[in-house]
Amino acid sequence: MSETSLLDRARDLVPAMVDAVEALVTVESPSSDVVACTAVVQEAVGILEGWVPEPARVEEHDGRPVWRWGPDQPRILLLGHLDTVWPIGTLARLPFAVNGDRITGPGCFDMKAGVVQGWAALTLLGLSEADGVGMLLTTDEEIGSHASRGVIAAACARADAVLVLEPSVEAALKTSRKGTSWYSVEFTGRAAHAGLDPEKGLNALLSAAEMALAARAWADPPAGTTVTPTLLSAGTTANTVPAAARLTVDVRAWTADEQARVDRAFRTWSSELGPTWEIHGGIDRPALEPASSARLFAQAQAAAQSLGLPTLDGRAVGGASDGNLTAAAGHDTLDGLGAVGDGAHADHEWVSVTGMAERAALLAALIRG
Repeated sequence: MSETSLLDRARDLVPAMVDAVEALVTVESPSSDVVACTAVVQEAVGILEGWVPEPARVEEHDGRPVWRWGPDQPRILLLGHLDTVWPIGTLARLPFAVNGDRITGPGCFDMKAGVVQGWAALTLLGLSEADGVGMLLTTDEEIGSHASRGVIAAACARADAVLVLEPSVEAALKTSRKGTSWYSVEFTGRAAHAGLDPEKGLNALLSAAEMALAARAWADPPAGTTVTPTLLSAGTTANTVPAAARLTVDVRAWTADEQARVDRAFRTWSSELGPTWEIHGGIDRPALEPASSARLFAQAQAAAQSLGLPTLDGRAVGGASDGNLTAAAGHDTLDGLGAVGDGAHADHEWVSVTGMAERAALLAALIRG
């Protein structure tokens, strides 16, 4: 099959791809609603019938539905998710629509169109399970993938390449992602009357504030490391020394070393104010560093050139995905192979119809090698 015919065949699939995106978008699937996520997984199984010769299947892992196609431990893993950030009822306010080259609707860009592009690539290549290519779609990516981490780790265990169907950024692929760390710190002090005998109390709020101020200094702007206190709660009444407080801190870094440095800063922090504290959380998704994507990105650039598509750019982005997990496990990982468009998590979310055909062909060429 020539590269030109591959792209032409992808364009022939556009009407079916648009219909498939509509079918997925109109089954709302917020991450927190397991019933809704189960419904969209079942819808995905039905849509794929007729696209490829072998059926998809539904599995459950740690109470979450998972969509699978192909071998359990493929040589090439296509990775994505079917959950969205949008609550049930959003579709009434932001209905699915196609206007010229633009598809709109909640979850179309992040990342239901990317899922459909993955299916189209499988169809273009006529793949079966014997070809060593598999696809895994989870339903809790938007809330941290904590239930799905085991199945992701097992699925990529023998993979030479993990191709992540998350949306592109201004049509560029995502060649590195910041790692994320989350800290929730509980402070325990002692209550006292704020007017009669405040000196008898141990003010947990002050300890939490002290850590929040200290945490700002753990950031390293030149290295791109951010340490951001995001939530602080304390106290019971206006005239009581707070006996308890909770502080939440968001950490983002480009390298595993930076994540480890900040983690050590949290673990070794000290205070002489009196309250005690307990740290929950830590390094969550390790950084996806450029070395993990370099080989696959070069192959994707060559594939784009052979298809006559514009030169592919790579971009470093601050948000994390499940690609961070596969890269940290030592597997070559290329992210951002999904939809071309804009507006992830925003009302103006949209997908390019033309881009769907081009990226499906690109993905097929990359899989074929």
